[in-house]
Amino acid sequence: MKKIYPDARAALDGLCFDGMTVMSGGFGLCGIPENLIAALRDTGAKDLTVISNNAGVDDFGLGLLLQTRQIKKMISSYVGENKEFERQYLSNELELEFNPQGTLAERCRAGGAGIPAFYTKTGVGTMIAEGKEHKEFNGETYIMETGLVADLSIVKAWKGDEQGNLVFRKTARNFNPMMATAGKVTVAEVEEIVPLGSLDPDCIHTPGIFVQRMIKGDHEKRIEQRTVRQRENA
Repeated sequence: MKKIYPDARAALDGLCFDGMTVMSGGFGLCGIPENLIAALRDTGAKDLTVISNNAGVDDFGLGLLLQTRQIKKMISSYVGENKEFERQYLSNELELEFNPQGTLAERCRAGGAGIPAFYTKTGVGTMIAEGKEHKEFNGETYIMETGLVADLSIVKAWKGDEQGNLVFRKTARNFNPMMATAGKVTVAEVEEIVPLGSLDPDCIHTPGIFVQRMIKGDHEKRIEQRTVRQRENA
């Protein structure tokens, strides 16, 4: 099956619809599928539920979908870099399901592994635990969290081959690999497409069986908050 598409728009053709659930990989602005996010915006699909650790910034990443009011609900861990997110949430225009970061990662991993739910101590005794099943194991209280599955997962990798085998680099390995397994359809954008057989099998993070479509993207790699040391007086 041919998996390589000419651009992000072609890769998303026929996959997007109103009310769908989308997983978007990356950590902050590192390893986000920026080309696919922009193409998703251009589809006009609305009332989206987006599962992502972060919500981008106002003019980049998932912030683009917030600008156009295409996101109905976010399932996230950290959203503190986006003023438009804050405005929509405080105005009751946007639903938010907060998750501890490790819990969110495990919910995605569980969904990809076919595990419907699991128990964790994280969040016990806090607002996170409200309305969730509690159970004791070995004298300790745990809460039940459900696995997450998306209609579409969009991820960003360092390298990919013609069969969709992916290698992620450093911080981009946060959330991208597990989200790639938890989409009913997964589309990846990569920095480099390499010939089949050139990737060391022991170094492949996501096997191509999980990836249906792939593009080579041009990436801005923007820094979320650029902080520099004050110059010392001469």
